[in-house]
Amino acid sequence: MSKRGFLTQEELTVKIGEGLIETIVVAFTDHYGRLMGKRVDADYFLDSVIKSGTHGCNYLLTTDMAMEPVPGYKYANWELGYGDFHLVPDLRTLRIADWLEKTALVICDLHNEKSHAMESIGPRSILKKQLQTLEADGLQCFAASELEYYLLENSYKQAFQQGYQNLTPAGYYLEDYHIMQGTRNEKYTSAVRRHLKNSGIDIETSKGEWGLGQHELNVKFAEVLPMADNHVVYKQCLKEVADAMGVSVTFMAKFQSDQAGSSSHIHMSLWKDGQNAFVGDQEFGPVKGSDLFRWFLGGWIKHVPDVMPFYAPTINSYKRFVDGSWAPTRLAWSYDNRTAGFRVVGSGASLRIECRIPGADCNPYLAFAASLASGLDGIKNKIEPPECFIGDIYAAAHLPRVPYTLAEATTLFENSEFAKSTFGTEVVEHYSHFFKTEQRAYDTSVTDWERKRYFEQI
Repeated sequence: MSKRGFLTQEELTVKIGEGLIETIVVAFTDHYGRLMGKRVDADYFLDSVIKSGTHGCNYLLTTDMAMEPVPGYKYANWELGYGDFHLVPDLRTLRIADWLEKTALVICDLHNEKSHAMESIGPRSILKKQLQTLEADGLQCFAASELEYYLLENSYKQAFQQGYQNLTPAGYYLEDYHIMQGTRNEKYTSAVRRHLKNSGIDIETSKGEWGLGQHELNVKFAEVLPMADNHVVYKQCLKEVADAMGVSVTFMAKFQSDQAGSSSHIHMSLWKDGQNAFVGDQEFGPVKGSDLFRWFLGGWIKHVPDVMPFYAPTINSYKRFVDGSWAPTRLAWSYDNRTAGFRVVGSGASLRIECRIPGADCNPYLAFAASLASGLDGIKNKIEPPECFIGDIYAAAHLPRVPYTLAEATTLFENSEFAKSTFGTEVVEHYSHFFKTEQRAYDTSVTDWERKRYFEQI
C-alpha cells in the first residue's frame, strides 16, 4: 500500500473503477515554477498516458510571465516551428489532489521528442542531474523549504480589477506567532493543512509571520527531489484553495515595501548509510560537525554569486534584501542566528544548514539544484567556509553582500565558469536569456512609482 495521499497504478485503477477519480492533472513546472500541463480523462490516462506519456509545446520553456513567445532562444523559436516535447509521468509522484473534486495529479519529466533524453533545460532535469552526482558518491540529500506567503481578503479577480492596489491583508497588526490572529484565518489555513496532508505531504506547523496577513505553513523534510515536488504541489494547493474561497495568497518575495519579505528558507543535509553525514566531532565555532559538513557549507557560501538567479529569479526578488528585515544581505554563516545568510541549526542527527537567501518566488528545482551543486563542489575541492560569525551580521559592512539586483546576478551567472561546468553551457545560456528578458520587461515598463514621482513635479 502506498503512503497516504499517494497512489500506485493499481490503487488508481481501483479508484477510477469506483468513480472516485475522474481526472488526472499531468503537469510540470516552467522556469517560473508554475505548474503547466493538461487535465486528462482518467481512463485515457490508464490506457495511454501512463504508458506513452503525452505531448506539450516546447514554447513553454521560452515564454515570459504573460505567455508571450520570446525571441532569441536556441532551444525553441519561430524558425524551428515550436515543436513538441514529451511529458513522461513520474509515477512515484502520483497522488490525490485532495482540494480538487475526483482528481489526481502526477508530475512529469520533460523528454526530447527525437532523442527521448531528458530536456537538459527543464527545471526538474537540472535537479536530477545533480542527484546523479550525489548518488555516484553513495550519498542522499534531505531537504526542506520553508515557504512564507501573504493571505489577502480580496479574491484574485478583485485584486486584478483593482490593479493590485489597496488590497486588504487578512491581518491588521504584526501577528508573528500570535494564536488569536491565526484563529481568525484558521478556516483557510486548516483547509490547506488538511488538503496537503491528504495529498501526501506531511504537515508540521502553521503560524502567523512578521507581516500584515503573512503566514508560514511548514511541511516535513524529505529527500530533495520529492521535497521539490511537494513544494510545487504546496503552492498550487494554497493558490487554488484561496481562489475557491474568494481570497488570495501571494508568494511574491516582497509584496509591500514596508512589510517583511516572504522567503523560502532551504534546509539541507547529506546522509550516508542511513546516518546524517554532517555529524562529527570537529569544532567549528559553537558547532560540531564532519569534514563533509564543513566543505559543503564552504562551497554553498562561495558559489552564491554564481547561482544567485536560481535563488532570486525575478525583479521583485531583490527588493527583499534589506538590512534589519529578517532577509539576509551578507554572505556569512552563524549558529542559530537569523541575521546570517547561512544559519546552522540542530545537532546530532538533526544537524543541518539553512540557507535564508531564496525567496518564496523561487523555482524549487532550480534552488535545490543550485544549493546541492554548490555544496558538492565544496566537498570535491575541500572549500573552507569563513569563520563562524557571532553578532549582528547586518552591521558587518566588511562582509561580502548578496547581489542586489537581477541584472547584477544575471551577469555573474552568465559569466560563471562554475555555473557553465556544473549545469552546462546550454543551460547557462538559456537561463541567462530568460533572466535578461525579465529584466528588460521591467526596464521598459512605466511604473506607478514613476507616475507618482514625476507626473507633476518634473
